[in-house]
Amino acid sequence: MGSAGAGQTPGMDEHASTGDPAARQDAGPDASPGASHGAEPQVTATLDGNVSSVTVVGELTEAARRPLVRAVTDQLLSTPTLHRLELQLSGVTFMNSAGMAVLVQLQRMTQPRAVTVALVEPPPTVARPLQLTGLWRRFEVVDDDDGPAGAGGSPPSGAQPRPDGPGGRSA
Repeated sequence: MGSAGAGQTPGMDEHASTGDPAARQDAGPDASPGASHGAEPQVTATLDGNVSSVTVVGELTEAARRPLVRAVTDQLLSTPTLHRLELQLSGVTFMNSAGMAVLVQLQRMTQPRAVTVALVEPPPTVARPLQLTGLWRRFEVVDDDDGPAGAGGSPPSGAQPRPDGPGGRSA
């Protein structure tokens, strides 16, 4: 079957059909040569009193949704008095729009219980897309060296916080 199917671009079969079963299994409809994004990240969760710390290592993409939602749900169910969720993001190597959607989903999951979601040590691969989309201001941002930077704190790019504070309200 050397011809492209409906909805596929010609030549796509050549990339997916390498003769190696493992290569074919990994190649999805959106696969392109050299694309490795989509691997499920390592997610670990710990609890210290009313503060949950969830560490993410790897790529923050759609593949991260299930393990992150599961970890946060487990923390919410096991600790009715939870008041803070710290997402340790220093180990994130890549984030796309699906990863940003996961972060927003986690914030929405915790909102009814008034749980604060804090991004701890977000690398530029996380901070920059959040800054460009305006989502940066939705989260408390913590740099472990300096303590809380706040949602309007200085992002790693060196951009200055808005003078009117987070959410456009006067401080």
